[in-house]
Amino acid sequence: MKALTFRGREKIAYETVADPEIVSSHDVIVKVHRAGICGSDLHPYFERERGLDHGTAMGHEFTGEIVETGRDVTSLARGEMVFSPFTTNCGNCFYCGIGLTCRCIHGQLFGWVEKGKGLHGAQAEFVRVPHAEATLMKIPDSIHESDALLLGDILSTGYFCAHQAGIQPGQSCAILGCGPVGLLAIPAARELGAGQVFAIDQIDARLRKAAQFGAEPIHLNRDNPAERIMEATEGRGVDAVMEVVGSESATRLALALVRPGGTISAVGVHTSTRFPISPIQAYDKNLTYKIGRCPARHFMEHLIPLVQSRKYDFRSIISHHMNLADGAEGYSIFAARKDNCTKVVLEIEPLKSSPLSHPSDIADTPDT
Repeated sequence: MKALTFRGREKIAYETVADPEIVSSHDVIVKVHRAGICGSDLHPYFERERGLDHGTAMGHEFTGEIVETGRDVTSLARGEMVFSPFTTNCGNCFYCGIGLTCRCIHGQLFGWVEKGKGLHGAQAEFVRVPHAEATLMKIPDSIHESDALLLGDILSTGYFCAHQAGIQPGQSCAILGCGPVGLLAIPAARELGAGQVFAIDQIDARLRKAAQFGAEPIHLNRDNPAERIMEATEGRGVDAVMEVVGSESATRLALALVRPGGTISAVGVHTSTRFPISPIQAYDKNLTYKIGRCPARHFMEHLIPLVQSRKYDFRSIISHHMNLADGAEGYSIFAARKDNCTKVVLEIEPLKSSPLSHPSDIADTPDT
């Protein structure tokens, strides 16, 4: 099959790799229809996170059609359209039971293979999905496939960020970073009842989109975010800050904007080894700080009714639709924010029948 693979810093190759095979009786193989390029993909792309094996198929956002099933898969069938969170989950462990599916003890991140171990990603013609019945969801007929793609990661993450911030009706909040997750955190905050919603970024096109979703845009450089927000909140600061950048400077700005007793909710992927806020700074503000990976599988099923309501045009954040073969260029465009890029979706032509011929009636083997 064809896939986009990691070949070193800022090097993505479109090449032929081995087809995925059923490994466990609980696996399925999905023929990928759509795959997103996510901001998290840029961490290995720029080698902010090291360890990814060269040749790893990239990507963790996808929708597609089931073409092969393991012997013990009973609730999913060939030909069904499905969408997926960015990590697998077993559905049975302690963390799955409390809704923290992203920390499943058997879970894996799509698109991360290190020292030969891990799970290849979905920026490919096919992808293997372990723990398929707990991980995948069928796409309802009333949901556009692109919305389902967003549900599996960035829409769920945006909502999780607002939920983690503890936003109450009438409260004020600020969103730092108007990339895809930040933009989708705006309607999430609105749904939770936020009154004033400020969106801070340095790219005008993204600020215009933030305004369309109902936020008051603030330019990071031309405006003075702290001054603007203090003027609007009687000098207190906002009740909550949603930090979706994942940088030390964003964390420091979040501290400056949040009121005493407020909350900072951080979902941007941090790679720094140090914490930019000191204990005394947090203590002196009675700060609540929450950080972590979104349990997307938990949230995506709860957000289906919101997508079905068509209250928001979520997929309007997708600025570029490209073929899988052009994926390396897609990475370049997204990484450099060329052409006002906010989100790249790679599309693979659906097949009428699967070319795979792997047996599905196999002996039980451990999920990997």
